[in-house]
Amino acid sequence: MLNIRKQLSRLYLSSIISNLTITGAWLAILASRGFSLVEIGITETIFHIVSIIFEIPSGVMADVFGRKKMLIVSNIMLTISTVTMIMSNSFFMVCLSISFNALSYNFSSGTGDALAYDSMKKGRIAGKFEKYESNQLIIYRVFSGISTLCAGFALAIGYRLAYATDLIACAAQFFILSTLTEVNLKETRHNKSTLAKIRDCFRESFLFLKDARKAMGLMLCNSFVGAVDILLLFFLQAKLTEKGIPNRWLGPALLFMELGGVVGSKLILKLPKLSYKTVFAFTAALVLAGIGLEHAESCLIMAMGGFIAAVGDDALQVRTNAKLQKMFPSGQRATLTSVESLSFSLIMIVLSPLAGYLLPAGNNKRALSDGQGSFLTK
Repeated sequence: MLNIRKQLSRLYLSSIISNLTITGAWLAILASRGFSLVEIGITETIFHIVSIIFEIPSGVMADVFGRKKMLIVSNIMLTISTVTMIMSNSFFMVCLSISFNALSYNFSSGTGDALAYDSMKKGRIAGKFEKYESNQLIIYRVFSGISTLCAGFALAIGYRLAYATDLIACAAQFFILSTLTEVNLKETRHNKSTLAKIRDCFRESFLFLKDARKAMGLMLCNSFVGAVDILLLFFLQAKLTEKGIPNRWLGPALLFMELGGVVGSKLILKLPKLSYKTVFAFTAALVLAGIGLEHAESCLIMAMGGFIAAVGDDALQVRTNAKLQKMFPSGQRATLTSVESLSFSLIMIVLSPLAGYLLPAGNNKRALSDGQGSFLTK
């Protein structure tokens, strides 16, 4: 029997644990171990390559074998990644750890949302999914922001002990995920082989996307705005230090910018009747304004630009995800949500090097030394 309140509470708690980590500043941790900027850049590339390859297959597996099971697989992949990083004594092992981390991201990406929406649909409260999505983005912004403040602590205790704390979180996460209830709104394909089920899921998802141009348009618009905001916040780490912000204020400044997403997530709930075109135009304008303020001379104004861009990004994210979940067929929900994540990764690969031209190479070391950094994922 599905208890919708407990189901959503456990999904929220799972998100809190996954975003609250002292090893989020992986870039700074690798730098402190003596890895070069080139090597660190390669690990970032490996993360995105693995993500692109396995994004859609992981979504298909979630739709075919169950969303709860794939969330647990995600947790297992993260545990393997963490153990590998603790044992790593070479660049190869670091890359192997990053690859398992990417797989963990793939198996969880979109799967939680798919499980939440179908749970709410079964509980006849699907209309409240936009609020659920808003709450999830708030959790992401607040707790990932808090995690950036722990970067110095992770460097102080050493990478092995820092990653050991992640193992405790993985164990807690495993317990929470095991208590979730699987939801199947449409019982089909029981008499088919596993291969046939996977083939059908791929085919039905392709046919949906072929005819649903509006859904593809929503995915691309949201992914583009989100990619620009993520890159802006990432490069502001170095830009702020370039402008002379004291080290002790960099963490709070980054947390302040992340909190812009909290404002955006709440603000969009107050405007339920605003058309999507209007929402997109307004949020895109906020992100562009953030880019403009990035070039200001004042650190305060630059941080305000990051805050404003985050407002626009998360407001659009909440509205887009709510619209897409209403459009997606239940049997392919995780697969189609993975398509959106794939579009984001592809746009990131194109925009990341272009954005890099805005940041002089010499300033990257300053950003590393301040102990900030995160995977460029959303």
